[in-house]
Amino acid sequence: MTIDDLVATYEDLHRHPELGHQEHRTAGVVADRLRALGYDVTTGVGITGVVGVLERGSGPTVLLRADMDGLPVLERTGLPYASTATTETAAGETVPVMHACGHDVHVTCLLGAAAELAAASDWSGRLLLVFQPNEEGGNGAQSMVDDGLFDRFGTPDVVLGQHVAPMPVGILGVTAGPAFAASDSLRITLHGAGGHGSRPEATVDPIVLGAAVVLRLQTVVSREVAASETAVVTVGSFHAGTASNVIPDRATLDVNIRTTDPRVRAKVLAAIERIVRGEAAAAGAPTEPEIVAISSFPAVVNDAAACARASEAFAAAGRFLVVDPGSVTGSEDVGILADAAGAPCAYWLLGGTDPALFAGATTIDQIRAVIDDLPSNHSPRFAPSARPAIESGVAALVAGARAWLA
Repeated sequence: MTIDDLVATYEDLHRHPELGHQEHRTAGVVADRLRALGYDVTTGVGITGVVGVLERGSGPTVLLRADMDGLPVLERTGLPYASTATTETAAGETVPVMHACGHDVHVTCLLGAAAELAAASDWSGRLLLVFQPNEEGGNGAQSMVDDGLFDRFGTPDVVLGQHVAPMPVGILGVTAGPAFAASDSLRITLHGAGGHGSRPEATVDPIVLGAAVVLRLQTVVSREVAASETAVVTVGSFHAGTASNVIPDRATLDVNIRTTDPRVRAKVLAAIERIVRGEAAAAGAPTEPEIVAISSFPAVVNDAAACARASEAFAAAGRFLVVDPGSVTGSEDVGILADAAGAPCAYWLLGGTDPALFAGATTIDQIRAVIDDLPSNHSPRFAPSARPAIESGVAALVAGARAWLA
């Protein structure tokens, strides 16, 4: 599989993104490519996941993982292969879909690594390739585990993977210990008493209540979490009402929390519940608010020895600058695979931005300033430099896998 083939595959995947557990077309593309390379392929693992296995005699089992799902984002990159796709959610809402987090890069890189490793005859062991659904929903890895991933395909000796990021191509970010934050998403329903917009005194306005909750939640991190600790609280969705002259009877907030320390996580979750219930009581809400967990997955904790082994392989490849970016507040569910397998995890950041954009940036602070100005993951303008990012990502996966294969 040439780089031209891989770039064409990437552009095709980018044009046709699919939301979590809807990745039927993507899974079909992956399965066809793997079968053509000689892998034993199983589809429908964890609903839409794909597993490819290639055995070459005795040796370790290396799990390489890529996630496949897109996001409900309207693309604004202006690329000639930009997505114009839409889909219907489980709630019946039609939404745009975009690969705004680079999962199309991940899939393409793993297909390229699969081809390179299949063509090589100088290794022995077992490759376990996992193309995972619904990372954005937080339960894709768990759905594959619950579907018997390791009972059916064997337990790996290591779990490896990567996530493209707005860093220069050629840089790999490897952090031992807590590398990616835990994520919790909550849906909060606030109950009021609806009525006519001209008579607010006869109502309990859930929009005013919701606004108070949103503002008060901003104090959780600033006033209840120590400056030396890490937490993020984001209200990503606020829905209430249908008309300007009608006060509704409820409002719904979707809240996301990122933490790296279980103690901090417990403190933040408790603070959110206290604030929501306290504001509802202060507003005279007729019914207690409902706080429901939408998704929850743990921090990715990289194994120190596995990270050192992978970093040595990256350095030996002669094309990477390996840096330690520290723990990031983005989240990933790849750690669930490692935890369920009882295997060490090494999951790294893959630079995906044209290095020319960093010309003249010679210090860490200057490089960070450029990164801060780039569209980030989940932005409608997020667009990795496809060809160099894919070449780099394939090389990183191959080098990482070879660090364990006999």
